[in-house]
Amino acid sequence: MEESYKAEDIQVLTGLSAVRKRPAMYIGSTGLRGLHHLVYEAVDNSIDEAMGGHCNKVSVIIHKDNSVTVIDNGRGIPVDIHPKFNMSAVEIVMTKLHAGGKFDKKIYKVSGGLHGVGISVTNALSKLLIVEIKRDSKVYQQKYEYGKPVNELSIMGETNETGTKITFLPDAEIFSETEMHFDTLSSRLRELAFLNKGIEINILDERTGKKNEFIYNKGIIEFIEYLNKNKNPLHKPIHFEKEKNGMIVEIAMQYNDSYQENVFTFANNINTVEGGTHLAGFKTALTRSMNSYAEKNKLNDSKLSSDDVREGLVVVVSIKIPEPQFEGQTKAKLGNSDVKGIVDSVVTEKLNIFLEENPGVAKIMVGKCVNAAKAREAARNARELTRRKGFLNHTSLPGKLSDCSEKDPAKTEIYIVEGDSAGGSTKQGRDRKFQAVLPLRGKILNVEKARLSKIFVNEQITTMITALGTGIGEEFSIDKARYHKIIIMADADVDGAHIRTLILTFFYRYMKPLVESGYIYIAQPPLYKVVKNKKTYYIYDDEKLGQLFREIGKEGCSLQRYKGLGEMNPKQLWETTMDPTNRILLQITLEDTVEADKIFTILMGDQVEPRRKFIEEHAKEVVNLDV
Repeated sequence: MEESYKAEDIQVLTGLSAVRKRPAMYIGSTGLRGLHHLVYEAVDNSIDEAMGGHCNKVSVIIHKDNSVTVIDNGRGIPVDIHPKFNMSAVEIVMTKLHAGGKFDKKIYKVSGGLHGVGISVTNALSKLLIVEIKRDSKVYQQKYEYGKPVNELSIMGETNETGTKITFLPDAEIFSETEMHFDTLSSRLRELAFLNKGIEINILDERTGKKNEFIYNKGIIEFIEYLNKNKNPLHKPIHFEKEKNGMIVEIAMQYNDSYQENVFTFANNINTVEGGTHLAGFKTALTRSMNSYAEKNKLNDSKLSSDDVREGLVVVVSIKIPEPQFEGQTKAKLGNSDVKGIVDSVVTEKLNIFLEENPGVAKIMVGKCVNAAKAREAARNARELTRRKGFLNHTSLPGKLSDCSEKDPAKTEIYIVEGDSAGGSTKQGRDRKFQAVLPLRGKILNVEKARLSKIFVNEQITTMITALGTGIGEEFSIDKARYHKIIIMADADVDGAHIRTLILTFFYRYMKPLVESGYIYIAQPPLYKVVKNKKTYYIYDDEKLGQLFREIGKEGCSLQRYKGLGEMNPKQLWETTMDPTNRILLQITLEDTVEADKIFTILMGDQVEPRRKFIEEHAKEVVNLDV
């Protein structure tokens, strides 16, 4: 007999139980990103106090048990009893979603935390949370477990200071990982310090003793200098700021001699990684201003495109707005329609004045854009020539590609393999239904130092572009990707590492959406093969190898160290590296665009000194070195 379905069967999740039931809805994921989001919610509240002029210092401490403390010297969360809820304001903020002083614009004119779900979510997803408030000459404290108060708000002592201190321990039953990453938190705190000039933000990791202190009195001008640190800037940073219609627009920009644009947009300190109306306004104004100056001063005889004027440009667009409208839970895109026109008019006015007053710099900037336009034309010609030769032809796939029979991209994967012998073994060992193989011979072009026109005459890269189906540059479309798993498979030696880095540089610089969407993976072939008593073990790292010697004993063991994929026969390659039930794949994710750009510039750019310094600093971390 079928069970009845009545009103009593409907669950109403009140308070924070909804957050614990569906955490990913509120913090994006229960992985590392969500874990760090708990810290950001607490820090955002402190920054909102700072933006209101009530706080100039924020401290973050990672403790040995991976609990985190966030301290500020703001006004302290109110402690009086709320007339409607008959509980302290602290408890309301800590236990009710969308509760806070940011909604009527009387307390906070501008706030980054408004569309976040607030500190209550950090509380809900923590095994333990302790809030301490210094306010009204007293120290107050309240303890929570799993989002619920375990005692009343109590007075712990007296003080002449003000501020809020929150310590929380993330719930290990909710999060797949509970180890806080110092570098991830550090980069976000650095970002916040750049965006809020003069505010001191520091972080201490008690597990390692690592610490950082950030204070930038020139704000986003120093952000631009940081972003261009290992590049070759063409002029001093340009900076302007203006308040219009209740919104503050602040922009810093600087061209360098590279071929990549680096655009960062923020709304109320929130990194709008997908851009939005503020970015659209900036792009429109920049293109129009550069074209009108070039035309007026007879520096170019054809129109510059939006892409031309952004080649080699590093820019930070930061706006502070009373009522931000973000698209999506993760606040990745700004949607306010009036913002486009405001940013456009501010940039047009300020940039035109700058260009007129600084003809020397203006000439350098326009010259860079004109060169970019010529290079774009050369790239178009190279693309057409390459297409006529049969490469980049979307209708015919490269001869080297061994495709799979499955046509649904979501179910297919492609192995990009270096070397003919490894390619042969991979082709024989694969499952032809869903696994495609593309062998590449030798090292591909280092695209960090090359324009698109050079890229189109590089056979390995054009073969890759054609096989993947997405196109490149203006034609790129992730929707045309023929495979949703793109797996880089190279030898476990220095050359293999170099090849992986070259391919990753290409994907990051010219097919970034593939990285952002999580399509790029690195295969993990075994390092060792151990045979004892006719039983074979494949080992992927030195630690596991040591563990297996301890378990089975060294006597009578034969040990083989694999240096190349070609040393494995097709059956071994399938069992160890390609069989979805056994293999280990590393997914490439983009946690921190600022740091990613910096690392690619250091490792693959044309400045030797930063690369030497990087190698010296990280030499001790090398695990497998072939000498």
